[in-house]
Amino acid sequence: MAEPKATTKPRTVCCVGDIHGYITKLQNLWSNLENTVGPSEFQTALIIFLGDYCDRGPDTKKVIDFLISLPSKYPNQSHVFLCGNHDLAFAAFLGLLPSPPDGSDFSETWKEYEMNEKREGWYNGEGMRICTCKEGGGLAG
Repeated sequence: MAEPKATTKPRTVCCVGDIHGYITKLQNLWSNLENTVGPSEFQTALIIFLGDYCDRGPDTKKVIDFLISLPSKYPNQSHVFLCGNHDLAFAAFLGLLPSPPDGSDFSETWKEYEMNEKREGWYNGEGMRICTCKEGGGLAG
């Protein structure tokens, strides 16, 4: 017996990660997503933000304000906001989280993070430059 044909089109899902406080890049990416997906599909898309909203860039507050505004600006979209490691570290720095289970304070865990930063520095390499949005839209490369 043949399976019935789907009568509805699959929903568009977009994932966005590693904003790191760069509002202009986020705004450009948002515009590029709408243009690429198409306005009608974009209006009903599921947008999943993968975290790392803060750190590095100068506009963390503007990034957070932009994200908070999305549900009212795009009421037919669905938004999921996950917490990244930078967001978790920022919350801990602000004293919004309990101390680590081993009893150390946050500054000790931050030192461990700094020690691993060089080893994890491949995030800053060629692949990162290729996949980063250019000012004014499009992909760098």
